[in-house]
Amino acid sequence: MTQRLLISDANILIDMEKGGVTRQMFQLDAVFAVPNTLYEDELREEHPQLPELGLRTLELTEETVAWAAELIVRYRKTGASSNDLLALALARQEQTTLLTGDGKLRGVAEAEGITVHGTVWLMKQLMDAGILTVPQAAAAYDHMKAARSRLPWNEVEQQLHARCFKR
Repeated sequence: MTQRLLISDANILIDMEKGGVTRQMFQLDAVFAVPNTLYEDELREEHPQLPELGLRTLELTEETVAWAAELIVRYRKTGASSNDLLALALARQEQTTLLTGDGKLRGVAEAEGITVHGTVWLMKQLMDAGILTVPQAAAAYDHMKAARSRLPWNEVEQQLHARCFKR
């Protein structure tokens, strides 16, 4: 069975690192990838272990680079970074889901018809797969909060509360 490909921005990977659940993330039945330029610019220096854990770096086709350049011009005023828009373009190229915790990029992805999920969704996947227990997820969220991750904390509380009372 082919694993599903998920394209991530740097934000999601950094949240997972802050939460101490990066290794667990790579246990999911999925392949995580980022644009090669995003990895070089934003992740290589502080997170060099990511490829060893399973992160793939992918190249954009010429056509996708041209589309990304259009996105950069079209969405300049949103504040979405060029690397984030390259991740969105890669998700479109690979016809798959984009993972981002950036509200600006989420808005652009939705406007462009790209399926998008964030850290809370990814943590749900980890719990659904039995990779993380609720107490482990709660501890990871506590670490993310202490490290100032910008998550919808009310949604986090609802997620954890619902799991505690699930039968």
